[in-house]
Amino acid sequence: MKEYTSNLSVTNYQNFLDPAVYIVGAGPGDPDLLTVRAQKLLARADVILFADSLIPEQILAVCRPDAEIIKTANRTLEEILPLMIDAVVAHKSVVRLHSGDPSLYSAIHEQMQLLAAANIPFEVTPGISAFQAAAAKLKIELTVPGLVQTIILTRISGRTYVPAKEELASLAAHQASLCLYLSVHHITEAQTQLLEHYNPETPVAICYRLGWPDEKIRVVTLAEMTACTHEEKLQRTTLYVISPALLPVTGRSRLYHPQHDHLFRSSHRDSGF
Repeated sequence: MKEYTSNLSVTNYQNFLDPAVYIVGAGPGDPDLLTVRAQKLLARADVILFADSLIPEQILAVCRPDAEIIKTANRTLEEILPLMIDAVVAHKSVVRLHSGDPSLYSAIHEQMQLLAAANIPFEVTPGISAFQAAAAKLKIELTVPGLVQTIILTRISGRTYVPAKEELASLAAHQASLCLYLSVHHITEAQTQLLEHYNPETPVAICYRLGWPDEKIRVVTLAEMTACTHEEKLQRTTLYVISPALLPVTGRSRLYHPQHDHLFRSSHRDSGF
């Protein structure tokens, strides 16, 4: 697969795009959270295929006026793939726009395999994931010294099977900062599994449609998670952040501590600071 991506790394985005498929992360929804590279690709592509049920159309404002825009929410992969291949064969550049970051729950694995099998060059541009946007909105750090140093990104079994060794209850045993995707329809089961290991008073941030105009963020206890979800009538694009980092904390990193030496700074321990 590498042979179909390596030759794209030096593409001059300022002038043109080579005929290829550019898989791009759109971030959680706010157009301002597009990466610079994503904006450049969108501004130059001939064809943009985007998941319109997950990405607000405002993000397409940077596209060329003459670009062909194709919505894909109601299409299968078998319908989407020929559109991309035919466009590249016709010497056009194609942006395949995914919500969030393409490396998380975006189903790009099978797309890349099929593009490689069809000898279609492609590359992937990362985007900001919902868990990162959530932390920024909440003004928290998900890894607090002395409290929590691990972030788990996961989901509960639904239409997509989760391997038994990755069941939510076993992951909850770590009591890490746990970010739960794609689980709003199974929230009661998720809460039950989380309560096996987290204290009922553990704070949970319920983040609905982050970056969209109708964004909602509610911080409740784990014991209230299901009730709040139902009261707010939340659907689909909801992320749950379960973490002790949501509590008031006083932990401090050693990185900027005056008694910490590293390559670029000597210790101030003897200087009175």
